Parts: sequence; structure tokens; C-alpha cells
Amino acid sequence: MMLSLFLQLHAAPHHGDLYNRPFLESFEETPMLVAVLTYMGYGILTVFGYLRDFLRHWKIERCHIAREKEEQKDFVPLYQDFENFYTRNLYMRIRDNWNRPVCSVPGAKMDLVDRVSHDYNWTFEYTGRTVKAVINLGSYNYLGFAENTGRCADAAAEVSMAYGVGVASTRQEIGNLDIHEEMEDLLARFLGVESAMAFGMGFATNSMNIPALTGKGCLILSDELNHASLVLGARLSGSTIRVFKHNNMQSLEKLLREAIVHGQPRTHRPWKKILIMVEGIYSMEGSIVRLPEVIALKRRYRAYLYLDEAHSIGALGPRGRGVVDHFGLDPRDVDVMMGTFTKSFGAAGGYIAGKRLIDYLRCHSHSAVYATSMSPPVVEQIITSMKCIMGEDGTTIGSDRIRQLAENTCYFRRRLREMGFIIYGNDDSPVVPMMLYMPAKIGAFGREMLSRNIGVVVVGFPATPIIESRARFCISAAHSRELLDQALSAISEVGDLLQLKYSRHRIQPSGARPFDDGVYEDIDD
Repeated sequence: MMLSLFLQLHAAPHHGDLYNRPFLESFEETPMLVAVLTYMGYGILTVFGYLRDFLRHWKIERCHIAREKEEQKDFVPLYQDFENFYTRNLYMRIRDNWNRPVCSVPGAKMDLVDRVSHDYNWTFEYTGRTVKAVINLGSYNYLGFAENTGRCADAAAEVSMAYGVGVASTRQEIGNLDIHEEMEDLLARFLGVESAMAFGMGFATNSMNIPALTGKGCLILSDELNHASLVLGARLSGSTIRVFKHNNMQSLEKLLREAIVHGQPRTHRPWKKILIMVEGIYSMEGSIVRLPEVIALKRRYRAYLYLDEAHSIGALGPRGRGVVDHFGLDPRDVDVMMGTFTKSFGAAGGYIAGKRLIDYLRCHSHSAVYATSMSPPVVEQIITSMKCIMGEDGTTIGSDRIRQLAENTCYFRRRLREMGFIIYGNDDSPVVPMMLYMPAKIGAFGREMLSRNIGVVVVGFPATPIIESRARFCISAAHSRELLDQALSAISEVGDLLQLKYSRHRIQPSGARPFDDGVYEDIDD
């Protein structure tokens, strides 16, 4: 059965006035034979899992898992039965692919602590050996600022000597440093908004601030693939939550219309607030939000927009200012702009930015009131890297890295498609999911790549749908063309070995096509 390549090109006439460039995403459907074999693989693993549970129950096979005490059998179980079954019988078999200790800066290359397991990944022993110069295709180091030398590292070291590394207080007490204020002022200028506020943890930026913005009587419309931090924040808020299909504007508009027409359940009163929650880049799909259309719907139905730019800030746009910059939109059209410093800035923490809400959050956000202030060297890393991106350091380091990331992304995605792999996501997204599908190939791909000195992230259930296991590559401006070619050669070799080249729409190689410099023209700040 021939299944088609699903291409979404938003240059259609009725959307032409919303997009300043083609919007192209590809999600090739799973070949039928691959889907059947994947389900069969999980079925076989499940049968053997129950057989091994039977052997463990009768003490024939040694049981390594943590068990609940017999006297607690009448209590609510700590673990859901299937998740616990999946962990002990499937995840444990390939657990060596995750949580590998890194003992260097996670730059273009990294060093790993070698470890072995003698009990099928239940426990690990360190060999004392270090695996050197592993090509890093897994870290979110989009602009290459995760480094221990250079302008950012030197500035962070100087601030550590002046301020120390800990503040030991909250911002509202005596933990508000002058560099915190400088960082937030710089961030507001960078984003082009009225004001901004920083927090020490990216996950908590979402989960602790959304409850301060919405509550009972409010409606949250959330993309079905939103990050767990957004989902948790929405649930903690007490608001009514309705989910629309991923990046599907028809589904979103239908929910907006129903919300306006019917109002709240039972009473049919108007909603106090309708908040649309989306991400800039979706980290498992590599897709980019259709922001021009979302803003058009938000305006039409007078809703509010919460935009999570954790992966897109720094990684998209001619000036590295995220998905708003990527589409050439006005940042004032986004009511709440959220992002993190953990990726493109090589630091830690997150931010909320916008108009007329920051003063409110300073008093009502749990993260603002109770959390310890950000560490001074982390703040300085953010300031210095942001100034590089903005060009305020007097160099072209920032613009050069933005251009290099775009070029690397274009090249890497094109080469993988030419090889015959199924690749998800937007052509401009530095997050590149490559489909593996079958459970046995999750562990095999990670191990084979590491044996070739390349570190990759492999992902399976429950982080993805059960038959959509994948490898997720994160491209960086720190990757040279030689490193990418070396990695691509290994990926192709392993792809042939494991028969991963599933695509039926292989693109013919077209030679060394130059990167389109017209995409990211030089823009004066």
C-alpha cells in the first residue's frame, strides 16, 4: 500500500497575506508493513514480559524491581500497572541508551564516562575509562554558547569572583542583584516588549506561572503536543482545558467558536478568559507553530495567546529572536511570551515577557515569590550571550552563529532525506526527528551510533506514540561541515545495517547546493 508524503505548504492564496516565506513541513506516513511489524514487535515483547513476570513470581528468575510491601496491598498503588510492566520488561532492556554521564562541556564534541552492566541494565559499573571526542547530536546547544572558553565563559568566571555562585535569598527579599535587573532590561529590549521577568528553572516558568494567569472560569486551548510543563501548569490552574489537534487551525477555530457560542458548561456564562497555548518549535516533532494564523484567530475571537519559545528563541529568525522574528511579526501581538535560557543561551532558567503583566507576576507567581534567585554566573552567561546575538558586543559572533545554524539545519535535513530516511518537522527547525518505529531498533541505533563515536538521543513510548519511536538530532552552530558529514556517513551506515531507510519518496542528490543567503539577510538592530 503506497502511503503519501504529507507536505504542508502555506503559500496558498488564502494564506498568502499572512506568511512572508513558504511554510513547509513534512510528515511522511508510516509504511503499512513497518506499522504491522512494529505492533508485532511490541506484542512479542509483551508476551515475553508476562512470561518473565510469571517466572519472577515463582522465584525462578531473580526479581530486581522495587516492590510494594505486602501490608500496603490495600493502599492505592504507587505505580500504574502497565507503566511498571513497561519499565521492567521493555525499558530496562535498552536503558543503557539514556542517562549516560557526560564529563565535559556538551559542545560539538563531548566526553562520556564509560560504563558496563552485568545484569541487563538493572545496575551499571564504571570502568574508569573515558570515551573521548564523541560527536554531540543530542544537546540543545543551538548557537554553540555551551562552552568553557571564550567571551561568555570569561565573563561568567569574573562575575563568580565578584558575586559568588549563590544568592541564598529570593528576589523579593535580599536576592535581587543589579545584574538581575540588567538581564531583564536587556531581555525586554531583545524581545521587543514592554518588560520581562526571569526565573531559575525553565519547567517551573510554565508550571508555576500559568496558574497565576488563569483560574476557575477560564478556558485554556492547548495544542495536543504541548510540553509537559505547559500541561502541568494548565492542570494546576484549575481552568477548563480543551485540546486541539497539533498545528491544526481548523480544529482550533472550531473550539474557539464553540467556546464563544456556548460559554461555560451548565451556566453558559461567557468565559472569563480564553488562553491559547502553543510552542514555537515542538521538540519531539520538529514542527514550527503556524503563528501568523494563530494570531489571526486570536484577534478574530478576542482570545489571549501564550507562546512557549523554549526551543525557538535564538534558534529561529534572522536576528535569533524566535518564531515571532522568523515570521516577521509584531511581538506585541503575543500576550505572553515564554522562553528558556537553557538552550540557545547555554545557561539555565526561563523568562516571561509581555505587556502589563510582569508587575502582577512579581507578586502572584509562586516562582517569583518563593524560588531562590538565579545564580550570578548564570545571569552573566545570559547577558553576554544575548549581547553577542544582538551584536552589542562589537562583533559578528552572534549573527555568524545564527547564519551557521540555519545553514547546518538546511544541509543536515536535506542529506537525510536524500539518503531515504523519514524525517519529521519543518525545514527550518534545528530539531530533526528521524523515525525508527520498531522497539528493537531504539536501543540498536543508539548503541551502534555510540560505537562509531557519535552520541544521539533515541526516544520511544511514553514520550512518543507507541509506534512512532525515533532518534532526535539537535543541530548546532558549533557543528562544522566536516563533523556533520562524518555523522551523516555513520547514520547512513547504521541505517543500512538496521534497515531504517523507510521513505518511499527519496530525494535525488542535487550536488553541493549553496545555502540561500537571501533567507537570512543582514539586519541592523
